[in-house]
Amino acid sequence: MTIRLLLADDQALIRAGFRMFVDPEPGIEVVGEASTGREALDLARSRHADVVLMDLRMPDMDGIEATRQIAQADDLAGVRVLVLTTFENDDNVVLALRAGASGFLGKHVEPDELVHAIHVVAAGEALLSPTATKGLISHFLNQPVPNALPAALDLAELTDREREVLTLVAYGLSNNEIADHLYLSPLTVKSHINRAMTKLGLRDRAQLVVIAYQTGLVRPGEPLP
Repeated sequence: MTIRLLLADDQALIRAGFRMFVDPEPGIEVVGEASTGREALDLARSRHADVVLMDLRMPDMDGIEATRQIAQADDLAGVRVLVLTTFENDDNVVLALRAGASGFLGKHVEPDELVHAIHVVAAGEALLSPTATKGLISHFLNQPVPNALPAALDLAELTDREREVLTLVAYGLSNNEIADHLYLSPLTVKSHINRAMTKLGLRDRAQLVVIAYQTGLVRPGEPLP
C-alpha cells in the first residue's frame, strides 16, 4: 500500500528538500504541499493524505493547531502527523503530542531516518527522536505535580496487564522489547496497547507516553520495572 504524504512547511526550499528525499522511495507518494497550517488542514482532507509532515512554525495557523484540528476531525481519523522542527527540546514536544502528533523529529534528520519515520507513523506507531524524548522527560521533571486530566480519563479502567504494558511503552520500549520483558508475544502486546488506547480514548502510542507521565504511573528517573 502506498503512503500518501503531505508536506507542510512555510519554506518552499525545505519542502523541495523533503520531496527530493522521499519522491524516489517506493511506497511513498507526495500528494501535496502546504505553506500554512490552514492549507495543511484543507489539503489533508482534499488529497486524502495518510501522513502529514508538519512544521510547527507556520503563518495563518501554526502546526500545533493544525495537528489538533486534524486529530479532532472525524473525517481525518486515519491521518497521522509527523512533526519536523528545528526546536526539539522545548515545550513544543509536549504540545505537539497532546495535540495528536504521532511522531517528532528534528529537521537535521538523515534521509533514511525520515523515510523510516514516515513508515513507522503510517503504521500507527509513535516515533520520537532521542532529543525529543529527553525534552519530553525534562518537561515532566519540571512539573512534579501531575497536570489535571479529563474526568473520563481513568487508569482504573485498565487491567493490571494493560497498566504494565503502558508503563513499558512510556519507557520507550518497542513491542518486541515489551514482549521479551513480559514473556508475551508481540501480537499480544499490540492487543494490550490497542485496548488501552481504546479505553482511554487515545489516538496512538505517543499519547500513551504523555498520559503515563501525567498520571504519575511513570515518574522520571525511576528504573525500568
